[in-house]
Amino acid sequence: MSIHKLGLSKEQFNLFSGEKNNFQIARVISVQRESYIINNGEKDLFAKITGNLMFSANSAIDFPTTGDFVFYQSFDEDSTVLIHKILIRKTLLSRKNPGKKVDYQLIAANIDFAFIMQSLDNDFNTNRLDRYLAMVNEFNIEPIILLSKSDLLKEEEINNKLGILKNNYEKIPIYHFSNFENSFKEIVNILLPEKTYCLIGSSGVGKTTLLNNILGEEMFETREVRKGDNRGKHTTTARQLVLLKNGAMIIDTPGMRELGNISLSQGIEKTFDEISSLIEKCKFADCTHTIEKGCAILEALKNGQISEKRYNNFMKLKKESDYYERSYVENRKRDKEFGKMIKSVLKEKNKRK
Repeated sequence: MSIHKLGLSKEQFNLFSGEKNNFQIARVISVQRESYIINNGEKDLFAKITGNLMFSANSAIDFPTTGDFVFYQSFDEDSTVLIHKILIRKTLLSRKNPGKKVDYQLIAANIDFAFIMQSLDNDFNTNRLDRYLAMVNEFNIEPIILLSKSDLLKEEEINNKLGILKNNYEKIPIYHFSNFENSFKEIVNILLPEKTYCLIGSSGVGKTTLLNNILGEEMFETREVRKGDNRGKHTTTARQLVLLKNGAMIIDTPGMRELGNISLSQGIEKTFDEISSLIEKCKFADCTHTIEKGCAILEALKNGQISEKRYNNFMKLKKESDYYERSYVENRKRDKEFGKMIKSVLKEKNKRK
């Protein structure tokens, strides 16, 4: 199997051609802490990153993630495999690292389509859906909304929820299905060869069960949801790229209960295009869209052109994204200054010897 069958674009390969005498190319299939499984189009290899790549990294975004294409060297009949460099990423899915630390957590790279999955019962939440869409839209990844557990609701309830989504996201394909009925096969039919799909969503919505159904075998472990609130536990603990029989690739991801975003201005504008299209009509260039007279967004909110719920979520995500971006930049600046101080101290110490 050619490396191109794993989704390598011509642009990425052309960048590789200048260094092909020194390195081979592979795709990262999974990441386990500091170890990687990569595939070169013929077989899987167990790999580590070089010390240079490790110590030159400034943040998590500089490390390989599932879906990356990398340069590698192999020694002693593949007993030692070293990753030297990450090829330029076509797309990247990332979020704020869970917890107080403001840094990126990488989800997957070089994704063509993102399946954003919610269940039609307790997990159905348009505010959370907007968060996923902002993350996906930032890199122009094509979103597809999947609504699972259709067997648990009456047809009228399903149609009401579909109506809400189609009103907000009229350009996005939406599929509803049950993992325990043949309706999931409609999703199988839209998977394209040599394209990479990513499954994202909360725990317990049925991502891993859907992946097993698509594969036609119980390849990945699934767990029952809790009876009290129908919430699931994290079945998937690592991101893994799987090659399907028709040549498409799909990555399952751990459920996300915390989804903070860093610097997603374009993604937010695209997700809320009915709101962002009004920004240029505001009277002031630095309009905050909160109290200003002559604000086109506030005027549209007043006359019912946009909904209050959509406006509130737009403002919330925008403020959050800007705040985390400032914090991230400030943290990087402090880290660099601290590094310079350490080097200066060591240099002065060596002079005294």
